[in-house]
Amino acid sequence: MEIFFIQALQLILCFMLLVVLHEGGHFLFAKIFKVRVEKFCLFFDPWFTLFKFKPKKSDTTYALGWLPLGGYVKISGMIDESMDTEQMKQPVKPWEFRAKPAWQRLFIMIGGVLVNFLTALAIYAMVLFTWGDTYVPLRNMTDGLKYNEMAQSVGFRDGDIPLRTDAVELERMDGDMFRAISEAHSVTVLRDGKEVTFSLPGDLSLLEMLKDQPRFAAVLMPSRIDSVTAGGVADKAGIRAGDELIGYNGQAFSTWNEYAVVRGSIADVLAQGNAADSLKMRQAALVVRRAETGMTDTLNVMLGKDYKLGIVWNIPTATRYESVTRTYGFFESFPAGAVHGWKVLTGYVDDLKYVFTTEGAKSVGSFVAIGHMFPAVWDWQRFWELTAFISLMLAFLNILPIPALDGGHVFFLLVEVIMRRKPSDKFMERAQTVGMTLLLLLMAFALFNDFRNFLF
Repeated sequence: MEIFFIQALQLILCFMLLVVLHEGGHFLFAKIFKVRVEKFCLFFDPWFTLFKFKPKKSDTTYALGWLPLGGYVKISGMIDESMDTEQMKQPVKPWEFRAKPAWQRLFIMIGGVLVNFLTALAIYAMVLFTWGDTYVPLRNMTDGLKYNEMAQSVGFRDGDIPLRTDAVELERMDGDMFRAISEAHSVTVLRDGKEVTFSLPGDLSLLEMLKDQPRFAAVLMPSRIDSVTAGGVADKAGIRAGDELIGYNGQAFSTWNEYAVVRGSIADVLAQGNAADSLKMRQAALVVRRAETGMTDTLNVMLGKDYKLGIVWNIPTATRYESVTRTYGFFESFPAGAVHGWKVLTGYVDDLKYVFTTEGAKSVGSFVAIGHMFPAVWDWQRFWELTAFISLMLAFLNILPIPALDGGHVFFLLVEVIMRRKPSDKFMERAQTVGMTLLLLLMAFALFNDFRNFLF
């Protein structure tokens, strides 16, 4: 429950910040071009508003809605989420949106997207300035990577260290590495101290690479025991730090990656709730290679009700291998943040093609999915990195030419500029209705996926 509240608080804080900034972008350009803003609302407020106030000598009412699905600014003389068709029947007034030239209306409509985009770049710059960029170079991962069946079928072998593809150098193990491999026609790896190059299909599914369990590639962790919990099952059985666990109930392995798969199969059995199977799972035959002698022992142990051995092995990569940190001065951080932000955005846009696949459609989520992206403990660096990413995501999605989104309004404005004829108010009302219906259906689908993927 504590994890839920920590993730929910981060999501709410992120969402509030980005909504205010997005709507503030529309508000700013509206004020620049002397267009009246009747309402500035954080969250939606159908039927009632939680809180509102209107400063003296101001045309704008500031409000807090109760439905946290976004926010809006009510701009005079514009068909928007409010669907205020009565206002559109009145004579045009000089302070209204519809009274302004197309280029001014265009700036007002892209204001939110522009602010979200610039906010993301600024956040990335400040993250680099504050924390720098720390990572473990692939070359420093001396044990190499562990590959699943899909990776081995195209030529990878356990222990390989990816160095480069036919297009780019591979510097670190992150999403960019997987994306580069998915698009590569060849890759060079360090295998047993020698560089080996082999061909790749050039069209591997990035979605499958990241969603498969086990994943396409993971940090290879030799099954050497780092420490033993005092009084635990392993301690009582005589297992010591430095020993290697190389077998479990007849299944041989040499890495903790494989052991994790074995433990995962145990969890699947326990999930069935069968008492006899649960008791059987507590009986474990372990094969251990001793650090001092190199000899192997077979130990029969009875696990406790938590089914744990009492061994520690998952030491973070950053402490197992030597990491590097690049620091940035204040002014240096801005171009670096812009380059990084643009790289994140282009990668996100490229990955959207998977949305139109069966598995990709199942991955579409809403607030629950986004909330699970945040860490279970409060980490300001990770919070700001995710906030920047979500800001870029909102900027791109909002500029899509879909009625009811900013991009829909921009599209019709561009049509007006080209055709030199403004679409009728009736047409805009219908387009707004269609767009809002599509968005509500998409939201319903995303919520359904959230319930299926995270709550059941």
